[in-house]
Amino acid sequence: MSDMARLELVVVRHGLTAWNRERRYQGQRDIPLLLPEALADMDRLRDHLAGVAFDAVHCSDLIRCRQTLAHILEGNVLEGRGATPRFDARLRELDFGDYEGRTWEALKDDPGYRAWVDSHGRRATPGGESAEDLWIRLSAWLEGVLAEASESRHRRVLAVSHGGAIRELRRRLEAVDFWDGVVGQAQGRRFVFMHEEGGWRCSASSAVPVPASATP
Repeated sequence: MSDMARLELVVVRHGLTAWNRERRYQGQRDIPLLLPEALADMDRLRDHLAGVAFDAVHCSDLIRCRQTLAHILEGNVLEGRGATPRFDARLRELDFGDYEGRTWEALKDDPGYRAWVDSHGRRATPGGESAEDLWIRLSAWLEGVLAEASESRHRRVLAVSHGGAIRELRRRLEAVDFWDGVVGQAQGRRFVFMHEEGGWRCSASSAVPVPASATP
């Protein structure tokens, strides 16, 4: 490897589901996309990524992410010539435990729920995970991605994951506040890693797709 190498890691959130629309905590429930309502946002994401060759493709093993990935790849000129997707449970959403399937409206007056919200993820949800638990599995996945990039000279990697997972990546890599790292459905971040002095560091990040207000 050269003294300095560069990796683009594009991590995007799955498309819209019925539970997103109802503002229910999905967590690790295997909820499918809401079709055809999810298509417009996913079409925009697919157009943004059209023709981009990825050296590796990773995806949460939950159905909403699998469906989103299939839509991103459908009709792409690189379909069939790119990397074989790897489905990985480490990319799953935060496990919301007892809160899964429930709405903010139903939970807002629960003292335990308020304590979890106020903790900015430091507390675990009842029967679920804390932000630290989520980071343990995400960081193990990320370390593997970066190690493979070093070994195989990967320059672009795609991952389809969940809102909470992307928020935690942003918190750790961009130093944003816990609640400020949220991205919308079929949106995500492009993290740029530079390899220098024997290790990788995140040097920049940007929105995916580029917000309409930022385009010429």
